[in-house]
Amino acid sequence: MDQIALWSERILSALQDNNRWMGWNLFLALVPFGLSLWLFRGSRTRTFLWWSGVLVFLAFLPNAPYVLTDVIHLIEDIRGRYQSVWIISLVVIPKYFLFVLVGFQAYVLSLMYLGDYLKRQGFAWAVLSTELVLHALNAVGIYLGRFERFNSWDLLTQLDSLTNTVLDELVAKRPVLVMVVTFVIITGLYFLSKTLNLALVTYWRTKTNSESSQKTADRLPEHSG
Repeated sequence: MDQIALWSERILSALQDNNRWMGWNLFLALVPFGLSLWLFRGSRTRTFLWWSGVLVFLAFLPNAPYVLTDVIHLIEDIRGRYQSVWIISLVVIPKYFLFVLVGFQAYVLSLMYLGDYLKRQGFAWAVLSTELVLHALNAVGIYLGRFERFNSWDLLTQLDSLTNTVLDELVAKRPVLVMVVTFVIITGLYFLSKTLNLALVTYWRTKTNSESSQKTADRLPEHSG
């Protein structure tokens, strides 16, 4: 019983660790996803409020792929905080995996909704270029957030400092290299995730249509020759 109580305490502690910053980062990652549902689904008039929402969407969008960089905390936890292989394998790694999955999925769906909106507006030709530009901008945003510790709202509160930092970092070799690597990673993961999402949607629609057709056929009267 003592061993069970001890393991239960360790598992509960591992589940509770990092919840504050994980919850905050996940909330920031879901902000652009929530905005994409309002901005890009359905047909909305492009009013001043709508354009303001787009600006907020773009400002917060880097927070979604930013969760990929939080894997550094997983490495730190494995190296120093947890001694049990079982706790690491069954609690810590799955917790981080779910955290990163939800955050990055929010990024993928946000851009997919944006792409669908562009297609409905007659700009299908611009979807790929828009995605690539946003990946590049988000790579810059991720660097500024991870290494320079800027936040999305610093576009309003520290615009001068943010602008100067961007200009300084873009002429330095190391930051540019980090941004390029980040761009490659989020671009590759995005198109992989997008392909998987589209495949799941196609499978679900095919299955639903097949079941609907089968039910319709079952209701039809049988004719004997």
